[in-house]
Amino acid sequence: MTRQPRAGRGTTTDTQFWDERYRSRDRLFSGAPNGVLVTEVADLPPGQALDVGCGEGADALWLARRGWLVTAVDISRVALERAAAQAAGVTPNVAWARADLTTAAPPAGAFDLVSAQYFPLPRRPDHAALRGLLDAVAPGGTLLVVSHDLADLPPGDEFDPSPYYQPAEIAELLDATWTVLVNETRPRTTPPPAGTRHTHDTVLRAQRSL
Repeated sequence: MTRQPRAGRGTTTDTQFWDERYRSRDRLFSGAPNGVLVTEVADLPPGQALDVGCGEGADALWLARRGWLVTAVDISRVALERAAAQAAGVTPNVAWARADLTTAAPPAGAFDLVSAQYFPLPRRPDHAALRGLLDAVAPGGTLLVVSHDLADLPPGDEFDPSPYYQPAEIAELLDATWTVLVNETRPRTTPPPAGTRHTHDTVLRAQRSL
């Protein structure tokens, strides 16, 4: 999955942009859960999960089928409608919610897992949106942030990553109440999104102290 907007064609908080992007195809993403999520979460006991930028719902459904109670949030109504249709008759463990987590923080301390897979979170001087996501992790809970390795961007690519947090940058902003378990670049375990050269992921997994 990739959720990077293109320069001059909308932003992460532009509902119309994302609705139109989802309408442009019958299915925008593969329908499979993200590989890093599967690898990093398989050993965690199920609890309450927040899927940030859930898109068409593959990650949320994967978690729900493994016993997680999932709050799946996206700014696009089109994406959420598709996700809910995929979930119909499959699992009752997902609450689909339309919200902009860059302006409205999720409940503090409510989630055993906060997963942000390729979600372009805009950088802010006060880090308010980021701190809202960090605060949403319950004591003992896990933060999992995944992005594309910027080294894979071809020269002259129109996407400008500078306005958005990268996992390693988030790791540097964590205080002593967090333990960083993974902060690395690794090869992707699934093919890159169509039309891209993304062969590596940058991964941050951190645990909040009890």
